[in-house]
Amino acid sequence: MNTAPVTGYTEGLAAGRLRFQYCAACDRAVFYPRVLCPHCGADDALSWRTSSGRGVVYASTVLHKRGADPYNVALVDLDEGFRMMSRIEGTPPEDVVIGSPVRLDVVTGEDGEPLAVFRPLEVRS
Repeated sequence: MNTAPVTGYTEGLAAGRLRFQYCAACDRAVFYPRVLCPHCGADDALSWRTSSGRGVVYASTVLHKRGADPYNVALVDLDEGFRMMSRIEGTPPEDVVIGSPVRLDVVTGEDGEPLAVFRPLEVRS
């Protein structure tokens, strides 16, 4: 029996790894995991790979909820060629800069499940 795509993804996070799929038919990264390639439609060419967890901030916005601290929602372009929505931690939400290098950190979410977030990489000159 095949593992559901979301299960393969969350099992990877539980082990501290960001897993994504790769389509051998069209030579492209696939994220969020699925049963067929969204680029070419292949249903038998997807395999799992592990991301380095490094990327850059593509976009970010700050959300303000009444009675709660502000937080950011960000799009991160990973080095392997896919984009994912997450948040940037370790810096104030309004200080997240587009184009900044980031790295993966797996934390425990409010529901107790592993959650992929990113932290700024310190750039050494």
